[in-house]
Amino acid sequence: MSGEKLPSQRQLRVGELVRHALSAFLSRDEILDPDLDGAFITVPEVRMSSDLKWAKVYIMPLGGQEVQTVVEALNRNQKFIRGQITPKLDLRFSPEFKFYADETFDEAGRIDKLLRSDHVAQDLAREDESDENEVKNQDDQ
Repeated sequence: MSGEKLPSQRQLRVGELVRHALSAFLSRDEILDPDLDGAFITVPEVRMSSDLKWAKVYIMPLGGQEVQTVVEALNRNQKFIRGQITPKLDLRFSPEFKFYADETFDEAGRIDKLLRSDHVAQDLAREDESDENEVKNQDDQ
């Protein structure tokens, strides 16, 4: 771990509240921006700062197309989004939103590709052989 503290229960709870509110808002398509026309946006994660004044919002457009364009458009419209979302949150302070592309899907795909590579398959085959040899040796004793 990189020395980063784990989020508190309060940060996680508020992050989930923000995530649900943003998901509902984005599904209504109320932002008048040509870069967001017809974009179906998912919000897989929201990470709150320890003082709950900043929210890192990870988004992914459906199909993963034009991600940077959508992220830039959401950041351009973040004040409008904040004004629409925060009355529904019932928080002391309304958090500032910063939108980022969610890269967990890409990372999962990269890991899956590595696990399916020939090099890893060879290592797994060798492990299976050594496990079988250990079982045979134990049976022989």
